[in-house]
Amino acid sequence: MSSSTPRRPLRPGSLLGPRELTPVSGPPLPVPDPDRLVHLQFRRFAGCPVCNLHLRSFVRRHAEIGAAGIQEVVVFHSRAEKLREHTADLPFAVVADPDKRLYAEFGVESAPRALLDPRVWGPIVRAVLRSSWAILRGRERAPSRPHGGRLGLPADFLIAADGSVLAVKYGEHAYDQWEVEELLELAGTLRGGDAARA
Repeated sequence: MSSSTPRRPLRPGSLLGPRELTPVSGPPLPVPDPDRLVHLQFRRFAGCPVCNLHLRSFVRRHAEIGAAGIQEVVVFHSRAEKLREHTADLPFAVVADPDKRLYAEFGVESAPRALLDPRVWGPIVRAVLRSSWAILRGRERAPSRPHGGRLGLPADFLIAADGSVLAVKYGEHAYDQWEVEELLELAGTLRGGDAARA
């Protein structure tokens, strides 16, 4: 999808129809979830060092996120078999969307600014150093050839049990997403009935 024609169809207040997403392991997940908020994250490709750097913070605080009544679901534009090689240790649902159907539906874009924005250069260096060390120690696999390209932008959606979109963030570069603290604050504020927007 071109950056010259941005499609950002979802805003706070948008209503999503019910669907089931099939993770690369585990049972299908209903979205919306009748009992919890869903934090739907759109990431890049299997083994992406920048994505791994970000997701490690969610792994460390997974119990806290769950205790706040939030179901994490992470979407990658890679094939399921490649994702399994890179995400087996993640404690939350990972969904393969190699044809980018969900990306298109949710208006999640690809653009050169994903990697060219100067704000992403520091995180890229940290991510590559961290991943290189983990690969050398045998704790991670080298990134897969990026199915769907390297220029994907992240996006975050917080979805209520009735399917309403409570908050949205479309990333401006590859490391522009909600951090755990932002997610928890948003969920707490929105549950309190305030109209908030990311």
